[in-house]
Order: sequence, then structure tokens, then C-alpha cells
Amino acid sequence: MKLTSWFKPLIFISLIGTASVGFAQAIDALTILQIQKQAELEGHLVVYSVLSNKAAQPLVDGFKSLYPGIKVEYDGEGGSTETYDRFIAESKAKKPTADVMWSSAMDLQMKLVVDGYAAKYFSAESKNIPKWANYKDIAWGTTYEPVVMVYNKQLLKPEEVPTDHTSFTQLLSSNQEKFKGKVTSFDLEKSGVGYMFAIQDQIQNPRWAELQRSLGTSKPFLAAGTGEMLKRINSGESMLGYNIMGSYALTRSKKDLPNLGVTIPKDFAPILSRVMFININAAHPNAAKLWVDYVLSKKGQQIMGDGLELNAIREDAGTKNSAQILNQQIGIAAKLIPINAELAETLNEKFQLQFIQKWKQATLNMN
Repeated sequence: MKLTSWFKPLIFISLIGTASVGFAQAIDALTILQIQKQAELEGHLVVYSVLSNKAAQPLVDGFKSLYPGIKVEYDGEGGSTETYDRFIAESKAKKPTADVMWSSAMDLQMKLVVDGYAAKYFSAESKNIPKWANYKDIAWGTTYEPVVMVYNKQLLKPEEVPTDHTSFTQLLSSNQEKFKGKVTSFDLEKSGVGYMFAIQDQIQNPRWAELQRSLGTSKPFLAAGTGEMLKRINSGESMLGYNIMGSYALTRSKKDLPNLGVTIPKDFAPILSRVMFININAAHPNAAKLWVDYVLSKKGQQIMGDGLELNAIREDAGTKNSAQILNQQIGIAAKLIPINAELAETLNEKFQLQFIQKWKQATLNMN
């Protein structure tokens, strides 16, 4: 068959394009092999996280199975603010510290990124994750987790269960005696992620001040961590929990805390994504790159969803716990907390002090 003159260049361009893709893939493969070789020579990886060692074990085990020659020192036993402070203190003192920082306190993570603690890395997996999850090849979102309300199923009547922020406010306002001392939420002075949730609340909820006042009438129990709040609600010490990390609540309600009921608000549900970055002064930079590639990979995201029960961000992960499935369930109520430099601005000392003071006045009736 004779080809027309205009068709020949198209074939040539197509062949060049195909060759370019193949060449790029070959370069990627070569780069990955070089990183693996250097990582094996380093033989060590240190990860600081706020996801407990027990919860993260399937993810760590998956990495070890791929790279048995790399010793993984994973520390997920600290709170978000504690882990942030530790990393900064060790870095400033030039002491051994994390190669990878991974935390649900997105604002604290982005503050570290903005302040120059993060290294740039062009991960081969970046093309396989949503654009919102990649911040300038410096920081990556890894999960898709809703912020929820939690209640004790034995102590709340079905008609009392709040379905959105307005009904939560009305429930507390109209039943002050019943809920006095029976509501729990984050202590903004002790929890970085709790502070971030409160900021998002103010952004999304035009009646935020009213909600805080109703919360204040209940004399809430304030906690530094999610686990403590969930145990209190399950035991009946608290009946309601506000601004709780949904991934933990949903998982534990199916396992060891059967009295927990979970509501994803219908008006708006902030969505957090655990942010990960490589320390710019990492002692084991190549092992850190392998960890990033692994967590963002299809295998890592499958483990994230099925092993850790945290919603995976990759559509091809093939897990029952994913961003795609959650979005199908809650639709436009999902309000993703963006991974950007603006998150760090809320940690300006003056702004933070003023916000917490305003929160205290409303929630704790303190002047």
C-alpha cells in the first residue's frame, strides 16, 4: 500500500514518540537500579511517623520483603507535635534523625517543607498518583482520610445521632445537661492535627463560632490523641467525639471498640492526606527514596488500603479502602485539605496564638 505524503511524517512522529517513551522508561529503570544499589550500601532507613508501629507493621514488612538488606527503624509512637519538635531539635543539633518524615499533621509537615527541611526527588511513581498528591516533587500525600464525628451506639438514640455540623450544634445546645462532660475533642495546644482540623472547620463552616460555643457548654474532655478519645467513647465516659480521624474510628469500630458509631458529615467532611517527605540532610538518602517510591507504588498503596485500612490514593490499587470508593459514598461533601505552602501560614506564631485564644474563649469559656 502506498502511503500519502502527509501520512508519512505522522508515522515518523509516532515512532519518535514511542522511542522517546521507551528511552525514558529505560532511564527510569537505570536510575532506580542505581538508587537500589546505593541504598543497599547505606543499609539503613529511619522513618518518623505518627502512625503507630503496630498499625504500620504491614507496610514496613512489605518494604523489608523488597529490600531485605535495609534495616528499617520505624518510630510511630510520638504525637504529631512531639514528632515535629523532635525532628527540628535533632536537626538543629546535627544529631541523627529521620530520613523520612511522614505525618497526618499536614500543616506541620508543610512548615518543615517551607523552612527548607525537605529534599527534591523525582519519583518514578509520581506519574501514577493524583496531581494534588504531589507538591513540587518535594512532598507527597499518601492517604485520603475523612474527619468524622463519633458516638456511643448504646448511649445515643438513633434520632440523636448528628448527620452534619448543624445537627451536632443543635444536639449539644438543646441537651446541655445530658452532654455535660460527655463530649471529647482534640486539645489544640497539644495536638498539631487537632489544630489543623479546627482551622479547616473555621474555613468550611460559616457557623463555626456557634458550634464552638455549643461545644463549650458541654465542658468537653480535651485529648492529645485519637486513641484516647475512641476508648472514652467506647466505654461510655464520653458519648460524642468531634473532629476525629475517621480512618482510626472506622477501623477500631470493626475490631476492638464495638460500641463506636461513626458519622461522616453530610455538609462537609475535611479530607486529610498523610504527608511524606525526605529529609534534605538524610543520612540514608537513597533508602529514603526507595521508601517514597514504595509507599506511592501500587503494592504500597494496596497494603495501605488492605493492610493498614487507610484509604489509598491510587485508582489502580485495587483495595476496598480507597479515595475513589469514599468519594462515591460522600460525593461533594469531601473537602480535600490542599497540600500547599498556605497550610504553613496558619502556624505563624501570632496567628496561632490568637486562634487558640479565640478557641479557648468559645470552647472553654476562658477569657
